[in-house]
Amino acid sequence: MLGFGTYGYSARKMSVAYDVPEGVDIRGRYDEEFTKILTKDALQFVAELQREFRTHIKYAMECRKEAKMRYNSRALPGFDPATRYVREGEWTCAAVPPAVADRRVEITGPVERKMIINALNSGAKVFMADFEDALSPTWENLMRGQVNLKDAVDGTISFHDQARNRVYKLNDQTAKLFVRPRGWHLPEAHIFVDGEPATGCLVDFGLYFYHNHATFQRTQGAGSGPFFYLPKMEHSREAKIWNSVFERAEKMAGIEKGSIRATVLIETLPAVFQMDEILYELRDHSVGLNCGRWDYIFSYVKTFQAHPDRLLPDRVQVGMTQHFMRSYSDLLIRTCHRRGVHAMGGMAAQIPIRDDPVANEAALELVRKDKLREVRAGHDGTWAAHPGLIPAIMEVFTTNMGNSPNQIQSMKREDAASLTEDDLLQRPRGVRTMEGLRLNTRVGIQYLEAWLTGTGSVPLYNLMEDAATAEISRVQNWQWLKYGVELDGDGLGVKVNLDLFGRVVEEEMERIEREVGREKFKKGMYKEACKIFTRQCTAPTLDDFLTLNAYNQIVTHHPKGSSRL
Repeated sequence: MLGFGTYGYSARKMSVAYDVPEGVDIRGRYDEEFTKILTKDALQFVAELQREFRTHIKYAMECRKEAKMRYNSRALPGFDPATRYVREGEWTCAAVPPAVADRRVEITGPVERKMIINALNSGAKVFMADFEDALSPTWENLMRGQVNLKDAVDGTISFHDQARNRVYKLNDQTAKLFVRPRGWHLPEAHIFVDGEPATGCLVDFGLYFYHNHATFQRTQGAGSGPFFYLPKMEHSREAKIWNSVFERAEKMAGIEKGSIRATVLIETLPAVFQMDEILYELRDHSVGLNCGRWDYIFSYVKTFQAHPDRLLPDRVQVGMTQHFMRSYSDLLIRTCHRRGVHAMGGMAAQIPIRDDPVANEAALELVRKDKLREVRAGHDGTWAAHPGLIPAIMEVFTTNMGNSPNQIQSMKREDAASLTEDDLLQRPRGVRTMEGLRLNTRVGIQYLEAWLTGTGSVPLYNLMEDAATAEISRVQNWQWLKYGVELDGDGLGVKVNLDLFGRVVEEEMERIEREVGREKFKKGMYKEACKIFTRQCTAPTLDDFLTLNAYNQIVTHHPKGSSRL
């Protein structure tokens, strides 16, 4: 459990406090606007989920630790012989609801008010509103995000941009809304249930579902939904918990079993060997799988942290043309289409380069090429990080898919049935360079600084970055340091060690200061971010998650506003 310290509570009864059920303690700041989300009944629902599933969640997290110990003893992940019957069985998931049959372009972003409006109006088929990697989980961000989503589902959301004197409102036609809660491993340190922090994803899911399921089904789901994205799973036992959570929620709401639908991100290496099993556990509630490719690369390094024969080249070289990445994508498509659900492609993180039309066109061409590869491989849709990419991506998918809303029936990819464990684990090819080490360091520190100051989605070097990029940067630096790799790609031939890394950190901090400007550098948390990032890159033991380790830095308790005094 994270060390949250001790809190001295005033004995004086406060005049304002959240009205909470027995056993629930809110330690986040009191805000009248948040009271429409933190109602007694909604909190009771979250508390019931927490009580019913906490032992299952703890067991699943222990299983992750055991698996890590096996991999650290040089074992390899692979298909489970005990569940061969699931992989070889002829079963399908529940039919895809008509409301989300067409998902050819999905835009993603944090649950920030203006972002929600722009994303829903963007022309994409789906907007994935993110409580996870694109959000810094401060109390303000999380609760304001819930308020924003409630207003969005109600159709009343608007935003007045004072600087531009412009009011943003929803169009008549909007994208379908999916919500991504946090992963199983993250606590919510501002809401305690029976004396311990609630599970972050149960808070995100529970509050959103409780307040929005009825309106959502009526206005967006055509009788089904709400719709979710589920991150960071490593095993089908974690999908089984989600399935039980969904059944519990449907029962509470009095809606038909199977109304809630979710797409699972396959973004950990162990999960690629569990895709059939994950879909099987969620078969009444599944609407597909997604290639979470940035986190997948992070997971490859993390899984093989004790395997010196599996060192990655520069992360920019680990694209979808690498054999292990292409195999993962092909097997995901085959698995999803065999089971009757969507196979979603990965993120295009580019953002428009407004002051350089030539560079902008070159970046767009890269996006088109990547998306053409995806749609020809059989993906039913894909992700974009910026509205400016949507027309180009939509054109690629529409040209290749025609009037069909998806390729579930037309692209079975039976050729991928022959993919083996070796295909999925093949070592990536490429070289390691000083620029790779520098880029990891520069991006990692800048992302973490933004996260510590409340921003989880950050434009850096013409790409929209979220926590996944910072994670790859961190673990790759850690891996290179641990094994003293030789930078063989730029003719330098130097080995990565603590002295070299120390110099790189110093020089990159100077570069960051030049790029952002002295004033912003001084006001920001760059030094704190540098300290945390450097500590994680040089630690003898690799931290599982950057965000879990840094979470204490953004937890702010307000004993005076506490509801249990």
